[in-house]
Amino acid sequence: MSIPLIIDCDPGVDDAVALLLAFAAPDALELLAVTTTAGNVDGPTTARNARLIRQIAAREDVPVYAGAEIPLVRPPIGASHFHGESGLGDLPVFESAAPAESGSAVDAIIDLTLARPAKSVRLAVTGPMTNLALALRKAPRLAEHLGPVIAMGGARGEGGNITASAEYNIWADPDAAAEVLAAGLDIVLIGLDATHQVRATPARVNQAADLHTPSGQTVHALLNFCHRTQLALVGWDAPPLHDPCTIAFLLRPDLFETRPANIQVETASDLTRGHTAVELRISERHPANARWVVAADGQGIFDLILDRLAAR
Repeated sequence: MSIPLIIDCDPGVDDAVALLLAFAAPDALELLAVTTTAGNVDGPTTARNARLIRQIAAREDVPVYAGAEIPLVRPPIGASHFHGESGLGDLPVFESAAPAESGSAVDAIIDLTLARPAKSVRLAVTGPMTNLALALRKAPRLAEHLGPVIAMGGARGEGGNITASAEYNIWADPDAAAEVLAAGLDIVLIGLDATHQVRATPARVNQAADLHTPSGQTVHALLNFCHRTQLALVGWDAPPLHDPCTIAFLLRPDLFETRPANIQVETASDLTRGHTAVELRISERHPANARWVVAADGQGIFDLILDRLAAR
């Protein structure tokens, strides 16, 4: 039976790879919608990018809803230095034929989830958690009805990729992340500790070049850009591939190892804004509010991506 899924994202090079992987798994994932938020680039651009990627994958059956354009309480700060001005590296961009839906991302998350049996709809979050936080504010009963939330965000042992301790998705809207983690949801958080085990090595990037499908060629172009950019900015010859881990987790949870954790987000300090305090020593004082991914099978995840995109 396929998994009813909403993908909440801010495309973004690696969000685009995550979308293409999800679009290539119609047998396993019933995509109810893609919802977008400002993050890596501004809100209108992330919505455009999601529709563009949808068209490349020939999945215009999946509706796209535009969402939040600013964080809950802070000004937006993008990450175009890592993703390019368009958010999609040097991929040629265009205005897709199919428009976004007229409704909002927040209402789509609420309505699509509540229309299904309790706990049946899952949510993959690959950007800031603004849309989900707003949905929980508007419809508090969503917390008891929504199924597992698989989110990319946070850091523990690996340190941050924006500040010394903060990962971008959490740092971009820490207030939203704090509210979501306090809402009593079933959350799996895939942070840098895990995604740094999933590296786009030159050999893996070269393998993607052999994918002679529209989605495969797009992933190769995105990985090529990611490789060049990370090498220039941080000196990594094998950049981590973050956001596709959420979709890989849904398709192949056996490729990941999780541990119960108490996760709190720093919102008060400018110095440690977005820091995720991941406590693995569960106790009455620190009860588990999420599962933290501690290990990921990098080769297995790349094999999954390549296998799926070879047919799409």
